[in-house]
Amino acid sequence: MAGIFPIITDRKIRIGLVGCGRISEKHGEAIKHHSDDFELVAVCDVDPEVLRKASADYGVPGYEKLDQLLANEQLDVISLCTPSGLHPKQAMEVAKAGINVISEKPMATRWTDGVEMVKACDDAGVRLFVVKQNRRNATLQLLKRAMNENRFGKIHMVHLNVFWTRPQEYYDRASWCGTWEMDGGAFMNQASHYVDLMEWLVGQVEDVQCMTSTHRNIEVEDTGVMNVRWRNGALGSMAVTMCTYPNNLEGSITILGEKGTVRIGGVAVNKIHEWTFAEPASYDADIASANYETTSVYGFGHPLYYQNVVDTLRGRAEPETDGRAGLKSLEVLIAAYISARDGQTVSLPLDY
Repeated sequence: MAGIFPIITDRKIRIGLVGCGRISEKHGEAIKHHSDDFELVAVCDVDPEVLRKASADYGVPGYEKLDQLLANEQLDVISLCTPSGLHPKQAMEVAKAGINVISEKPMATRWTDGVEMVKACDDAGVRLFVVKQNRRNATLQLLKRAMNENRFGKIHMVHLNVFWTRPQEYYDRASWCGTWEMDGGAFMNQASHYVDLMEWLVGQVEDVQCMTSTHRNIEVEDTGVMNVRWRNGALGSMAVTMCTYPNNLEGSITILGEKGTVRIGGVAVNKIHEWTFAEPASYDADIASANYETTSVYGFGHPLYYQNVVDTLRGRAEPETDGRAGLKSLEVLIAAYISARDGQTVSLPLDY
């Protein structure tokens, strides 16, 4: 699809920020980091107090409704930091206005909604970016390189842990939190980036088995386990809970292959604990410098993700994670929820 999208080369890219909650701060920081390329034009939020603060902080007009923003501002791209269940409708509205879309994860809470988002942006001739900023972490970039170079040989086993804590007050902060329609549970929301690693690093998933449980007073799961079979023959699993006491403990991935073993852990895949291969490579020396300290599970990838948005809209690159790439992890998530609901193995691809 390269070459059919308008390219912006002679001015700053005019961006709007829709949804001014906690994750929007990362987007605001990324936009500011790229101030030579981006001009933040306006913000939008349904909460008047939140909107007033964001408008004052950024020094731009604020709108309570998306249609008001679209009617009054000339924009090149809009970043959606709203509840996940709103992303599809809003993305389609933005696309219809001829504006490119950046969607926070997950892109949707329903499979069909995600598919419709991609189709709407295709039909409108606009870009759909799905934020997967963890891919840009230095530790995971090294791991991705090792996978691309086939240093593991045949992959035997993969395991991921996400042991974080989200107390009841986290879910009580808004009525949409912890709901199936607007939020999704521990797999879809908090651990979404780790589910993304399954396909991005290891390859296409073939079968999923999942069980979930709920300990907080919410609709969705806060704890779950998933078994996975990949098309390349690898087997793996994932354990997730938001009930770790008392603080976030671990976000990790372990890959065991015939010629290599890697484990990246820390609170958010920020520390390489094991890096052993049969054949050495020059970048093995970069392991120590790739490790970083973090108190945030978000990591530091948003500015790096936005660099790809800039490069794409400037005509210098293609999206690293577009709508179709976003669908790959959404498909695994939906398969997991179907499996947990029905007590059955779910095979991919899902029906399109």
